[in-house]
Order: sequence, then structure tokens, then C-alpha cells
Amino acid sequence: MSNSSSISHFLLLPLAHTRQLQLLHFCLFLAISLAALLANGLIISAVACGHLLHSPMFFFLLNLALSDLGSILTTVPKAMHNSLWDTRNISYEGCAAQLFMFLFFISAEYFLLTIMCYDRYVSICKPLHYRTLLGSRACAHMAAAAWASAFLTALLHTANTFSLPLCQGNAVDQFFCEVPHIIKLSGPHSHLREFGVSVFTTSFALGCFVFIVFSYVQILRAVLRIPSEQGRHKAFSTCLPHLAVVSLFVSTAFFSYLKPPSISSPSLDLALSVLYSVVPPALNPLIYSLRNQELKAAVWTLITGQFQKH
Repeated sequence: MSNSSSISHFLLLPLAHTRQLQLLHFCLFLAISLAALLANGLIISAVACGHLLHSPMFFFLLNLALSDLGSILTTVPKAMHNSLWDTRNISYEGCAAQLFMFLFFISAEYFLLTIMCYDRYVSICKPLHYRTLLGSRACAHMAAAAWASAFLTALLHTANTFSLPLCQGNAVDQFFCEVPHIIKLSGPHSHLREFGVSVFTTSFALGCFVFIVFSYVQILRAVLRIPSEQGRHKAFSTCLPHLAVVSLFVSTAFFSYLKPPSISSPSLDLALSVLYSVVPPALNPLIYSLRNQELKAAVWTLITGQFQKH
């Protein structure tokens, strides 16, 4: 294949090579996706309908749940379809759309996690200015900025990736279309263009990461200055869910993209991609609801209210 115009479809990496394991992966992905849909759907409904949850923290959590839903619906259904029907095909247009949507939702999640860190920082370090710094208009502007930045990041990477000549075949070493694995199909001279785009977006991501680390250093200092042990525990417990979600997302994503080529293998890449693209959307609602009594109460009210109606 001399260039991308002659490629009508790509071949994705199969999750398994035996029929029994393919069906097992289908059932596993079905269970994870249903759990993610249910959990994130409940959070979105509870925050939207619960008047007690109309605060900046829950507003950003609603946006995070939307990004989680989007990311898992972008990658998992196609993988389930391929496992069920024992195929590897995805059309050229479908691959481009999947890559764009995955980058859009995964970038939005990272930017939203950065904003949620700022919310925790203001709440603990500047509590008297909380309503001023995080009013409804400011929250709407920050959420809009996160989604717009994610859209531009996805558009930039997708346009650049699919404008490269693809001359190394059409077999993608991943169960969904992802930038590094599409780039591998291009010629050796094409990597310089992607390097420039990657430097820009990596610098932006690194800036967000430094902001998160700096904020948590300030939060820790503020918490340690609280005189009562109960007050310290209450303050830091509001940060634990966010810290757990950020740690899970950042550690798996960063290791997947920045690991040395010497330890790279299709099976390791597959496991890591599942860890950062499939597992977090299912776990995030559980992590946030475990230690948040208001959210648990709102979800329970929503569920019992629906049952009483029926």
C-alpha cells in the first residue's frame, strides 16, 4: 500500500485468538461497559436532579461522568463487535472518527481532573473566597475551556495523523485506533511532523500535571495547619477520591505512552490500554461515591424514587 488513499480499512488487534476467549472478552467488556453506563448515568441523573448537589464540585463531577461515558462508548462497542463476530475490520473513516472521539473524551477527562484539583485547592486553602472564585459563571467557563481544549487537541492530532502517508500496511497493534499505532504505519520521515504536535500537547499535559502536584502540596500544607485531628481528616478525605482517580488515570496513561520501547510488546500495550481507557470510566463513579455521603444519598433517593413511581 503506497499511501493512505489506497487503504479502505484497518485491521485491529484481536483481544484473543481462540473462540472461547473471544466470547469471554466480549462478556467481560459487556459487564464493564454496562457497569460504567449505569454508574455514570446515576451520577449524571443524581447531580442534575438533586438540588443539594448543585455545587462546583458536583458540577465538575457531572462533566467527568460525561467524559467517562463518551470514552468507554468510543472504544468498547467496536471491540465487543469484533470479538463476537470474530473480525478485525474497522473502516478508514470509522478509525479516524474513533481516534478523534477517544482523544476528545480522554483529553477532556484530564483537563476536568485538573480543574477539579483547583476546586479542592480553593475549598481547602482559600475557603473564604470559594464562592467568589468558583461562582456558577466561572465554573461554566472552566468546563467550557476544558471541552474546547480537548476538541482542539483531538482535532490537531487526528488531522495530523491521517494526513501522513501510510505505507506500512493496515494492521494496527491495538484493539482500537490510537495515534502511536497509526503513526507506526507511516513512513520513517513522517515521525518528525507528529513529534512537533506531540511536543506541544505533551507540554500542555505536563503543565496540568505540575499544577496538580503543586496544588496538592499546598493542600497538604493547609491540612497540616488545621488544629483538630477531626478537621484534618475531614478536609483531606474530600481530596482522596480525586487523588485516587488522578493517580489511576495518570500513572497508566503516562506509562503507556512514555514507557521505553525495549519493554514494549502487543500484550503489554493491550493490558495498559485497557487499564487507562476502559477501567477508569467504570471505577471513577465508585471511587467518588464511596466516601461522599451526599452523593450516595442523592443516588439512593433517585433509585428509590424511580421504584416508587413504578
